[in-house]
Amino acid sequence: MTTTALTTDLGFSPHNTEGYPDPTAFTALKNLQRAEYGYRPLVYICSPYSGDTENNVELARALCAHAVSRHKIPLAPHLLFPQFMDDTDASERELAMFFNRILLSKCEAIWVYTARVSAEMRSEIEWAHHLELPITYLDADFQEVTL
Repeated sequence: MTTTALTTDLGFSPHNTEGYPDPTAFTALKNLQRAEYGYRPLVYICSPYSGDTENNVELARALCAHAVSRHKIPLAPHLLFPQFMDDTDASERELAMFFNRILLSKCEAIWVYTARVSAEMRSEIEWAHHLELPITYLDADFQEVTL
């Protein structure tokens, strides 16, 4: 892992202000961070967006809040990309789905909302299988279910 990646991942550098490696301080800061927040894996939130976008955005927000309450770091790209991309434009939608594949590959697991599964969600589930990511299926009450 590069220094830049460590700085980005943990929020601080393994080097001192002069650029020299400082493993003692780095390890101490990393241990303090872990003691305060614990280990929190990055989890991809897979839920519907298109159609009733207003309710689907609220659903995604609720799923993200649920993930945080379960000590996860939620990643819901469908809450981010529509802020600056047009979901009704086919080329932008395809580009967003490409971005989603990249982001999914950075996650440790995927959470799938099963009450309404869209075609795009099916694609994300297939990608997760291909990446051999753990998949957690959640029902309308955010309870884990087996499919």
